[in-house]
Amino acid sequence: MTQTNTLETKGRIFDIQRYSIHDGDGIRTIVFLKGCSLRCRWCSNPESQEYKIQTMMVQGKPKVIGEDVTVKEVLDIVEKDRNYYRRTGGGLTLSGGEILTQPEFATALLKGAKERGITTAIESTGRAKWEIIEGLLPYLDQYLYDIKHMDSRKHKEHTGQGNELMLENVRRVSESGLTELSIRVPVIPGFNDTKEEIRAIARFTKTLPNVKRLHLLPYHRLGQDKYEGLGREYQMGDVAPPSNEQMNGLLLVAKEESGIECQIGG
Repeated sequence: MTQTNTLETKGRIFDIQRYSIHDGDGIRTIVFLKGCSLRCRWCSNPESQEYKIQTMMVQGKPKVIGEDVTVKEVLDIVEKDRNYYRRTGGGLTLSGGEILTQPEFATALLKGAKERGITTAIESTGRAKWEIIEGLLPYLDQYLYDIKHMDSRKHKEHTGQGNELMLENVRRVSESGLTELSIRVPVIPGFNDTKEEIRAIARFTKTLPNVKRLHLLPYHRLGQDKYEGLGREYQMGDVAPPSNEQMNGLLLVAKEESGIECQIGG
């Protein structure tokens, strides 16, 4: 892929968020890609799931969700905050949706950022052919890898897909040693919020080489209004977020079982 082709590669996004302190080190610009192969009941970005351009009602007004852009157009925005990246160790993060559903665009964005001296991260479930993931690793500084559950049956019940491919790929990423790897676990009431379930994920994480840290991300309902705006039902109903006490208990379990740095949020 030449530099010219990299910059001209097109993809579909639904948002660019500047000055973020989450989803990677330092101050970051997060580019949200359209499309996802999962249908997690708790998804806070339901507008990301469909690749097609949609109209969503936002505060009573229709809003078009989805825009086709080139790598150059995105990187020109990302580069505006280069001074913040340099001071804080930040950079570009690709999120979604699932960025691996647009592999050519995602790889070109990462490659283009690296060519401009900007560090890179992705937030991803790893649900793709290994060849796709392997192709972007040379341009990736941080992989924030989502692991939601160790039980494939329960995983499929709540996300629409089993977890076998994701677990296989995270092991291959960790064994490659080509990127800094963090495991991220969304803590969802009624799905994976017991000590036994978090312990199982932490135990698996311990078997992976080169994992830097494990994040526990507490469930929240900030995306609930988006479902109404899309004319969809919010399947989590009135489920309340986990308490601080519960999260701290799960954090302790994760630390004891994994033996690595663990944190709530991030």
